[in-house]
Amino acid sequence: MSFFSGKKILVTGGDGFLGEPVVRTLVERGAEPGNIFVPRFSEYDLRRPGDCSKVVAGRDIVVHLAANAGGIGWNRAHPGALFYDNAVMGIHLMEEARKAAVRKFVQIGTVCAYPFRPPRMPFREDDLWEGYPEPTNAPYGIAKKMLMVMAQAYRAEYGFDAIYLLPVNLYGPRDHFGEPEKSHVIPSLIQKFVEAREAGAAEVIVWGSGFFQGVPVSREFLYVDDAAEGIVLAAERYDKPEPVNIGAGREIAINDLVELIRRLTRFQGKVVRDLTKPDGQPRRCLDTSRAEKEFGFKARTSFEEGLRKTIEWYEKHRPDRPQL
Repeated sequence: MSFFSGKKILVTGGDGFLGEPVVRTLVERGAEPGNIFVPRFSEYDLRRPGDCSKVVAGRDIVVHLAANAGGIGWNRAHPGALFYDNAVMGIHLMEEARKAAVRKFVQIGTVCAYPFRPPRMPFREDDLWEGYPEPTNAPYGIAKKMLMVMAQAYRAEYGFDAIYLLPVNLYGPRDHFGEPEKSHVIPSLIQKFVEAREAGAAEVIVWGSGFFQGVPVSREFLYVDDAAEGIVLAAERYDKPEPVNIGAGREIAINDLVELIRRLTRFQGKVVRDLTKPDGQPRRCLDTSRAEKEFGFKARTSFEEGLRKTIEWYEKHRPDRPQL
């Protein structure tokens, strides 16, 4: 019998970019669709303890994905809301889950919690406290890191089975396309290049230089379906206080990323860099060995395959696509 069979499961943010694949993966691994509850913001505001109490009642497993999150522009414009919303949601939800005797609580953290200048690369979980996060991401990253401390404290005092996962930058279908402030680098680039190609534009403007102090800026990206698989495996198999990275284990220079997306979207024009915009953290790449050792997770989708699927989805589903 499946681990998830018969269990009542709450997935906050379960209708979102990451949540939909998590719900789908839970069903694929034996959870009954009728036992999965996805609260809607129109009915439940998870910043309120009373609403958190309602959604966790009678649940065996809680997967907390809901977050106020976005790209660099969103982080710069809303540091206060990012800190408050993410901290308060997690604090109230975990406390109400503990009081409701929830058997497993899966808290999703963020790569933004890592130090701006870590002692080594790739990021190892043991290095989370070795420095302050990159300033534009710090309010979001620190709010999420507080929830790791809370999970560990609740495990120590109450025996509460709370685990903490740190996904790297995600990409894939249903990402924040069409939301310039919230959009991360991959959906932003895909949208820009596709729209420029169809408009016959001569150039596309891209944020930043792609370098930090003369060194290429790089990022690691994980296809969203792979992230969902890692989260569900951890929910089933992991029961320890130590945080766990969820990533692809490979990185790409931002300038190479720009060129790859330009090629895959078939844009023939020029790329112009807006040097007034920030490049963000110099590197982001995770050591993913703990996830593989503890619960057998290893990303399966190649980067180019994931990008092709994402571009195909965007070209098919964007609301302003040309009618044939």
